[in-house]
Order: sequence, then C-alpha cells, then structure tokens
Amino acid sequence: MSKRIRIYTAEDVASHTESSSCWISRGGKVYDVSAFLSDHPGGDDLILQYAGKDVEEVMKDKLEHEHSDSAYDMLDEYLIGRLGSGESIIRDDWEATDDFHPEDTDSARDFEKNVFLDLRKPLLRQVWEANWSKSYYLQQVHQPRHLKESARLFGPDYLEMFTRTEWWVIPVFWGPITFYLFLRSLFQFTGPLPNFFDNPALPISSLYMIPVESIAKTMACFFLGNLIWTFLEYLMHRFIFHVDDMLPDRPIFLMLHFLMHGIHHYLPMDRLRLVMPPFLFIVLETPFTQLAYSIFPVAVANGIISGAFTFYIGYDCMHYALHHKKLPQYIKDMKKYHLAHHYKNFELGYGVTSKIWDYIFNTVLPV
Repeated sequence: MSKRIRIYTAEDVASHTESSSCWISRGGKVYDVSAFLSDHPGGDDLILQYAGKDVEEVMKDKLEHEHSDSAYDMLDEYLIGRLGSGESIIRDDWEATDDFHPEDTDSARDFEKNVFLDLRKPLLRQVWEANWSKSYYLQQVHQPRHLKESARLFGPDYLEMFTRTEWWVIPVFWGPITFYLFLRSLFQFTGPLPNFFDNPALPISSLYMIPVESIAKTMACFFLGNLIWTFLEYLMHRFIFHVDDMLPDRPIFLMLHFLMHGIHHYLPMDRLRLVMPPFLFIVLETPFTQLAYSIFPVAVANGIISGAFTFYIGYDCMHYALHHKKLPQYIKDMKKYHLAHHYKNFELGYGVTSKIWDYIFNTVLPV
C-alpha cells in the first residue's frame, strides 16, 4: 500500500461533513471529494447529503442517481485511504475471573486481519512509519494482545534492554532514595544540614537524638505525601497516560503515546513492561518534586516526597501483582477492577491502588 494511503475508521469519515472537507466511503475505501463538489452533475447538495457516510448503496440506486462506469473511475482520483476492519476484543459484558489468563495472540493472523502492528517485528519503528489515522491507532492499541514472551520495541539489544524492567527493580532502585529523603527530612526538622551537593552525608550517629517533635513533623509530611500520590496516580493515569482526545494526529505523538502507555494497553500482560523504567519515572516525577521544593521548606518537601515515593513503589509493585499474582481479597477486587479498565472500558476506572478518586471524579467502572 502506498504511504499516502492511510487506514481510517468510520468515525474519521463521519467527522468530515462540510463542503470544505467532505469525505465519503465506498467498498471499504475512503475518498475526499471536497474538490469535486462543484463539478458533480447532480449538484453538491446531493453529495453533502451523504457526507461522512458510506455511499455504496446510494450509488447503485438508479432511482436516486444512476452512475456510469466512468463515474466510478473518476471517484478513484479522490482516494485517500481505506477503512480499517480491526477486531474488537473489549466488550461491556467482560468479567474477570480469579484465574483469568488470556489466550496467546496468533501474530501472523492478527497482522493479516487488522493491518496494525506485526508482533513478530520490532514495534517502535512500525509505529513511527505507520499509515493509520489517530482514530485507527487508538481503536487498535486498546484491543489487548498477548504473547508468551515480551514483544520487541527495538531491533538492537543495547536499546531493547532499556525498555524492559523486572518488578523488583522498583523497590531496589527507589527504596534507598526514599529512605534517604525521609531521614533527611528528620534531620532537617531537627537542625540545619549542609546542601546536598556540598555534603550529601547524614549524621546517622545522631539519629537516636532526634526529638519526638521532629519525628511527628516528618510523619505528618510523609502521610501527606501518601495522600498526594493517590491523587497524582489518578491524575497522571487519566490526563497524561490517557490523553487520547487531545493527541495530535502525527507519528511522533502516536509514538510517544505508545511508549508512555499505549504499549501497556496493547500488551497488558507483558511481565517486563508492567512497571515503569526508572528513567521514565525520573522524567515524570522531576516537575512535581521541583514544584514541592519551590512551594515548601526543604524539610517539608523531603518528607512529602518520601511519602509519595513510598506509595509509588507500592503502586508499581501492586500494578504488577494485579496482572500476575494470587492475591488477598482487597487486591483481588482491585485486580478485577483494573483488568476491567483494560478489557471492558478504558475510559473509566483510572485508580490502580484504590478507587477513591474515581468516586470523587465520577469515573468509577462498574465491575
């Protein structure tokens, strides 16, 4: 297929109903007939009457407007793409079972049927060079596929290794940082400390001398950080990871969306892409931590950040468990809730560790 011929959805066609942008479909193909309106022998009103719709039947209807073979040939001059005919896996009546395990995707059949991504090849370049519309991309990326092994994002191994993260990397990498920030807050509430970049060492030998008042202040900030994380978890999931409606229809933005969260919806059971690579979390957390340091005294900021990071570690580990582990009852319920976000309705149910902000913002997903 020519690179200029794109894959569209029926919704794409239906959004072009004006004389300045008039699209129609016929036989699975999409046509932009805007330039033809003034030349149509039957008048532009007749075409505009069916703008955004399929014209297969009306073009065959002799009572409506009979068309010659040359008319069909002329229509091909305005061909801009074709309609995708992808399968739909998400459904409203989906229910999660305790032993839920999806069937593996037949990669060859999936690509032949949906003409989306070939799971046998590195994915990122395919997204960059893709000829689908944003609407078709979003339709397909939210239809889960499943493989026994992780799909490749890159061809070279030295790049691929940075896209895969074992769940235990999160507590191992972020745990010491979180504990250090908590201790730093304790000491800063007790007395002045040198600037981190001048001397990052802490007077650990004086830890037993920290007064109860400093412990109370740090714990208050820590618990505030816990609460703030639950809100950020909801906020980022709903408005950053699911920025679908505002996503520009350009390959670079589709690729960024795919890297950020699209791949997780596309391959939701991929064990090595369920937690966030440390580098990606650093990119996401830096604006928020810098905001905390600009708003609060440094002792308060460190306490809040340590509380937020603690809940982040719990969030990522719990997210992995929701997809792959046998769980206690509360987490079983949250597992069903989160899997329903993938398999039932990805526009509701943004909470991963709790539903509190879904209730507050009326985005609870009935399961």
